[in-house]
Amino acid sequence: MIPIHELLNRIRWDESFGAAVFELGYYDRVEGDILRVPFKEVRFEPGDHFAFQVADQEGAIHTVPLHRVKAVWRNGELIWHREH
Repeated sequence: MIPIHELLNRIRWDESFGAAVFELGYYDRVEGDILRVPFKEVRFEPGDHFAFQVADQEGAIHTVPLHRVKAVWRNGELIWHREH
């Protein structure tokens, strides 16, 4: 299985692959469940190779470590997952 950081880099930098619609599923400790977020709403801080940022429904910014990413969908099809 490809490491999650490599898959995210491919989505970000491979124009033909990244032209699809992606969603990330990450484990939210507060909710105790997997939350799905559109990749276009995910932000990466320059130099941070271990986490991304996402806003919740109230607009609060949360930093999510990459090890909490549990699934990735491309055009609605599950293309990557790990056990949670």
